[in-house]
Amino acid sequence: MSKADYYELLGVARTCTEAELKSAFRKAAMQHHPDRNPGDKDAEIKFKEVNEAYQALSDKEKRAAYDRFGHAAFEQGGGGFGGGGDGFASSMSDIFDDLFGGFGGGQRGRGNGRERGADLRYNMEINLEDAFGGKTATIQVPTSIACEACAGSGAKAGSKPKTCSTCSGHGRVRAQQGFFAIERTCPTCAGRGQVIENPCAACSGAGRVTRERNLSVNIPAGVEDGTRIRLSGEGEAGMRGGPSGDLYIFLSIKPHPFFQRDGADLFCQVPISMVKATLGGEVTVRTLDGSESVVKIPEGAQSGRQFKLRGKGMPVLRSREVGDLHIQARVETPQNLTKRQRELLAEFDAESSNKTHPESAGFFAKMKDFFDNISHP
Repeated sequence: MSKADYYELLGVARTCTEAELKSAFRKAAMQHHPDRNPGDKDAEIKFKEVNEAYQALSDKEKRAAYDRFGHAAFEQGGGGFGGGGDGFASSMSDIFDDLFGGFGGGQRGRGNGRERGADLRYNMEINLEDAFGGKTATIQVPTSIACEACAGSGAKAGSKPKTCSTCSGHGRVRAQQGFFAIERTCPTCAGRGQVIENPCAACSGAGRVTRERNLSVNIPAGVEDGTRIRLSGEGEAGMRGGPSGDLYIFLSIKPHPFFQRDGADLFCQVPISMVKATLGGEVTVRTLDGSESVVKIPEGAQSGRQFKLRGKGMPVLRSREVGDLHIQARVETPQNLTKRQRELLAEFDAESSNKTHPESAGFFAKMKDFFDNISHP
């Protein structure tokens, strides 16, 4: 009976990458492993076949020979399958962890008991002025730090962690699983490779304690909502002297009472009087840097018209570029008029023409034509 093609067994193309090959093997091995298919002889045979296929294709020289000569490359002492390469061992170890889990959260033993601390997140709210000019802020972060009493070792003063007798300090133990010998996390030391017989009283053997720390954070000019700042090594302290994690600061920017931001540009609505919009004039506005800028309003300016102040917007993060400030005119209708003011406005309205109010005149003319031309049933 002819042997199945190795590539077909793993479900990959002959041009597949090493990563694709490894992924396909893990999927097939997980599917056909005897411990997931107890009593199923076909699954056991299939498992052996995919193992044989991967051992051949994961080795560059064997794969090249197989691509050229097929199965004949390994017949009559032509190479065999003596244990596979490092890639094969690594893939098998990953599969065993997926199948059987283990102690210590499935993490591989480090052999020295040291574990990296967790990364931490800190949410920080700033105002738009801080985002404009940048600032240095001080924050309080509750986190785990190395225990001073034991210098982070977790062992009582005068003693040291000892090598785990179960795994001889490797953090992994071998066990027979079906017909296969596998490795899993050591149950005695939880993969650390060391045990503490006399734990430190201050930290209960963890090598770290919880404290609040004051940290200085540099916020550069131009940051946007959602910007992330990383403080390397300022996260949670590692277990038993392990390296610390990182602290990630996520910035959010408070809404501003006058300015709205869109990237590097700022927008601001400025009310102007009806008279100034009609006759034209000037308005003085404050910009985000605290300075004043004069905006010239042309005669007959309509509500909603925008005026651009170049270079008065937000700085671009890590750049010399600066956005613009867009001023949007909002014509204000006068209120609480005197009798004389009412008379003057009524007189003006009576004498106004289509030339005085071209937009409203054109609007109502178009509306009239539209409805006059509609055919009614």
